Amino acid sequence: MSASFTHRLTVRFRDCDPLGHVNNAVYLTYLEETRFAHWRAEWGFGTTNPAPDIPGVILARVEIDYRAQARYGDVLDIRMTVTALGRSSFTYGYDIVDDRGGLVATAKSVMVIFDYKTQTPVPIPDRVRAMLQP
Repeated sequence: MSASFTHRLTVRFRDCDPLGHVNNAVYLTYLEETRFAHWRAEWGFGTTNPAPDIPGVILARVEIDYRAQARYGDVLDIRMTVTALGRSSFTYGYDIVDDRGGLVATAKSVMVIFDYKTQTPVPIPDRVRAMLQP
């Protein structure tokens, strides 16, 4: 597995605000869709046959810097890369690029491996760590 992943989407009409560009909060959904597509492809996350040893993951932090407007019908590539690995957390960096090659936004999110039964962070399992490394 490569620690880099790209998810392509088309801006929907409902993503746009009355000014005609993608609403700032919608970018959080774009990042989430990218993470889930990555986890589904690599871990079987959210499928009927997920890998039994894949732990829970929880979002701890996210930040977004907006660079340009995206509008209805634009095709966006959300390029996601693992930028840091800790004991129980890892960080994704994102570049959101339009189909003309323009940088629309940059972002980062900190994810924590989480045991939902005990409600505590847990160390990143070796198998998951190996998937996250470049």
